[in-house]
Amino acid sequence: MYTEYLKTAEEAARIGGGILIKYLGKPVDVKYKGDVDLVTIADRLSEEEIVSLISALYPEHRIIGEEGTEKNTNSKYRWIIDPLDGTTNYAHAFPCFAVSIGLEVSGKIVAGVVYDPVRDECFTGEDGGGAYLNGKSIHVSDIDILDKALLATGFPYDRRENADEYLHDFKNFLQKAQELRRPGAASIDLCYVASGRLDGFWECKLHPWDVAAASVIVKEAGGRMSDFKGKEYSIYGEETLASNSRIHEEMIEVLKERSGG
Repeated sequence: MYTEYLKTAEEAARIGGGILIKYLGKPVDVKYKGDVDLVTIADRLSEEEIVSLISALYPEHRIIGEEGTEKNTNSKYRWIIDPLDGTTNYAHAFPCFAVSIGLEVSGKIVAGVVYDPVRDECFTGEDGGGAYLNGKSIHVSDIDILDKALLATGFPYDRRENADEYLHDFKNFLQKAQELRRPGAASIDLCYVASGRLDGFWECKLHPWDVAAASVIVKEAGGRMSDFKGKEYSIYGEETLASNSRIHEEMIEVLKERSGG
């Protein structure tokens, strides 16, 4: 049903990814949106090209992009774009970043593409159509106990002010999971859950463009997403918990320890 839009998203993501590769490792004009929140020329150019392609094909659609693009119409379709997820990694030439493009229809995320240009890995998901990596079907892992799980997380941009809160969760999972990772690009982390490379992921205060595309990919791969208490997931909420479904309840129990249940 949304295959046409998914193809457009993939084309746009690959164009954006090409721009990121072009500037990777070169001196870039890095600006700060906050103490630790970066933006580069590559972000802006990537977003401009992505928006240009989508707007040309679907001029009536709404668009929101991390770097400031906001196009409002009466359309039920809205594209949610992160032209460079993992900007801090990118600015240091650390090869873990992606382009993320999600499509929301009447409030529901129905299609998503996350493209990692370094590895040329394109994760796609369509509501009711499954999840794929470079055209091959993907599925979450079979790990069914937290003690055997490989998890990932990230720290919000206010981590300097709230370090103790975030480290509390990190310590608890460090003691109860097999191992933890902190790659620095939420969209990739979520796609790794979808593809079975990771078993679970949690993070606070992510933005809609960080998670929109990956959320449908996780769901279509058999995974589960919720807030930290297990309630229905929203890309507009402040809590993101994703898993292979099997360890979800165990992860919720660990996160409850922060608030005392």
